[in-house]
Amino acid sequence: MASLWRSLEKDVFHPQRKRLLETIRVWKTGKKKKMSILCVVVDTFRPTQPFLVKLKVDRGEQYKVACRWSLAELKLVDGKTLHQESPDFDLHLEKVYKWTASSFEEKETFLRCLWKLNHRFLASSVPFLHLPSRAAEGRERPQEEREDTVEAESQEELSAYQEMTPKEAADVLKLMEEYEPLVNNSVAFAEQLSNDLHVLDEANLRAIISSEKQVTQLMSSIDQALAEVARVEETLQVYDELLGSVKQQMDHIHQENSLLHRITSNEEKLMDELLFLTTQLSLSREHCDALSGADLSSPSRVAACTAAAEALAACMNIQIQPGYRKLQAVAEQLIMFETLKQNFENAFITHITNIFQLQGNAQLPALGQPIDKLSAPSHGLHHEELVPYIPLMAWLRNISPVLFCDLPKVYAQNLSRLYDREIKAFFEQAKTFLLGRRKGSLQESSEKPMGSRHRWSLPGSREGQEDTPGKGNVTKMLEQVLRELQPLCTAEQHFIEKFFQLSHGAADLQGLEAPATKGGETTTPPEDSPCPKPRSQLEDATTRLMSEIFSCLEAELKGFLELCSGVHPFSCLQVLVTLSDSIFEMWGSSPALPSSFLNTVLGNMLLLAKSSFNKCIGTLCREIEEAKMPSKMKGGILPSVSRFEEFVNFSEEVFRTARRRGELDKAHLRLASSVFSSINSLSSANLKMNTDMVMMENFHHVHCFLCQKKIHCLEGKKREAKQRYSEHMEKYVTKYLGQPLEKLNHFFEGVKARVAQGVKEEEVSFQLAYSKQELRKVIEKYPGKEVKRALETLYRKIHKYLSEEENLLPVVWHAMEQQLMRQYREFEELIQRCYAGSGITMDFTTEDLLSYFNSITLSNL
Repeated sequence: MASLWRSLEKDVFHPQRKRLLETIRVWKTGKKKKMSILCVVVDTFRPTQPFLVKLKVDRGEQYKVACRWSLAELKLVDGKTLHQESPDFDLHLEKVYKWTASSFEEKETFLRCLWKLNHRFLASSVPFLHLPSRAAEGRERPQEEREDTVEAESQEELSAYQEMTPKEAADVLKLMEEYEPLVNNSVAFAEQLSNDLHVLDEANLRAIISSEKQVTQLMSSIDQALAEVARVEETLQVYDELLGSVKQQMDHIHQENSLLHRITSNEEKLMDELLFLTTQLSLSREHCDALSGADLSSPSRVAACTAAAEALAACMNIQIQPGYRKLQAVAEQLIMFETLKQNFENAFITHITNIFQLQGNAQLPALGQPIDKLSAPSHGLHHEELVPYIPLMAWLRNISPVLFCDLPKVYAQNLSRLYDREIKAFFEQAKTFLLGRRKGSLQESSEKPMGSRHRWSLPGSREGQEDTPGKGNVTKMLEQVLRELQPLCTAEQHFIEKFFQLSHGAADLQGLEAPATKGGETTTPPEDSPCPKPRSQLEDATTRLMSEIFSCLEAELKGFLELCSGVHPFSCLQVLVTLSDSIFEMWGSSPALPSSFLNTVLGNMLLLAKSSFNKCIGTLCREIEEAKMPSKMKGGILPSVSRFEEFVNFSEEVFRTARRRGELDKAHLRLASSVFSSINSLSSANLKMNTDMVMMENFHHVHCFLCQKKIHCLEGKKREAKQRYSEHMEKYVTKYLGQPLEKLNHFFEGVKARVAQGVKEEEVSFQLAYSKQELRKVIEKYPGKEVKRALETLYRKIHKYLSEEENLLPVVWHAMEQQLMRQYREFEELIQRCYAGSGITMDFTTEDLLSYFNSITLSNL
């Protein structure tokens, strides 16, 4: 037990600065397999606090803390040993722990320690049940327990010791130095200290007796002071009685002054309110007459009415207290203001509506002499007529929003009639300039289908040159139309935004019904417009009003674009480029509004132009793919290639200055694919033609054309055309090269086939069909003169079928020369390998072949 105590104190508690008081080995009641150790420890530093610690022993004989409780957490101790000696006991902590000690003595010692700690630190607050009296009283204890108890008591006594202060230590040292001779003799030293104490006591008594006279004098002075204080209090009481009546009089005066101040303040406030009502709610006679008369016939009178209306609005916008409205004068004044407002509102609305109607019913100037220049109408005079009424429109907008929101609709309904007539006349004039005819033949020309007049005629071509205007006519006319429309729409949009106060918000125009569609097309800007911008509620209100005013603009512009697209098959390119560049220019120019109504319309037209362009390209692709070879045509450039070339030339000229060419690049790729497909199909459709020759010539023509144009998007097609041209020229040369040496070529093809099948080269001559005799027979059929004659025949045949415009004869003839030389060398190598030592050679050499080709070339120059 002593070794366990030392081991626990050294290994477990000393590092934690704890001191071990008691230990006990326990098991859970009924489970003796797992032993634990309960320890009672206290802190070695102040304030001292006791703890219960439960330790477990691991396999390496090491102690590990399993649980730890403060002794204050202990609620009850049950010893269970009232009449019999039992090692069982219970500790009630956060739950009831039932333990069995290793022996009854250890249990009794452990509980006695808990009982003492409870008495010392917890003031006996923890109840102990079934505990033997000797354990509680501590009468009989083992020797070890007594030693521990003595040690604990000594520690407690030591804890009560207080260390001397530095001053006390210095005094003790000084005293010991003074009586140093007597320090060694303690009895003499104590007597000396006792004598000194008696001397001090005697001195103190004498000092007290000597100060008695001074104390008597002090007491008399205090009595005099008290008498003086009494006399001062009596004087103060007299003064207080005298001032009592004065205080009452002053209180009365103060009350009267406060009443006077209140009356004066009320009078001032009343005067201020009266002045406020009489000045702020007062409208001059001049303003009343101007509002009652409502004379808006001249600019000066309009200015007078404007000033009167603003003064009336100022009077009506005054914030007054609800109680004032019960005053008869105020109520009458407010009624007068309301009457003037309603009468002037009705008069102004009637007057401005009449102006709208007069402008809407205005007649167009009669067309007398022929007009040499296209021009759109101007509404500057109409706008100037309405500009003086802008302040009154702002007044009406602020004072009666409900009445104000009807005026934009009235304006749009009336002005739309005028714009309809002007825009229709403008586009009729533009169509006349475009077609170069008078009105009498305009309808006839528009009803005649353009495609039937000149299906493939382009500007500048001979076919249809009489009926087709110049190449730039469509572009110039469309640009002129857009240039004339831009200031017309922009000026109108600026005016309605200023006149109807649209810049201050579009909430007042929510009643305007926006036309959802026009001809089945929405009026929202296209997603792929050059510069799409998000539009706000203000821009939506402006666009709705502009859409109603220019209700026929989109339809007329659409009809004019269709007419432009029908001038010749590819006019849609000019329309697309002109529209796209115009939108870019309008967005970049400062006068044009970034989200103007005209931009929206042009965006819709641009979508239609793109759709028309895509349809045109689709039709052209189908016609190219479905084109048939002319019956008399035996070679040369196919019609589909010529059509592709014509389209590319025209489109590149049109898009030369265009800012965007994405649509054209897509069209070029589609057309190039269709042309390649058409070359494949047409070249193989005519059995009388050599397919490789036709494809070689046409792909060569396409490649040269694309190299000349240098179109970036067609670089891949250019490489493909070059590859196809090379492939078919090789096939063409290979096919015709077999004709001069046909039997010799067949013989050596068989030799190569036998070698490929596994026959050894030196054994080929033993084959009956490829023996040396058979080789000599074949070689004898191709003497030099016969070979030259066959080459001359081949040259004439190639010259006959190859077209002169491509000038491919020298190229093909040179390729045949190179191929024939390679073929001759191959024949010689096969003779040397398969017929070695036979001495068989051909009747002509490579020098002979070169001379044959040179003589044939020189003779045909």
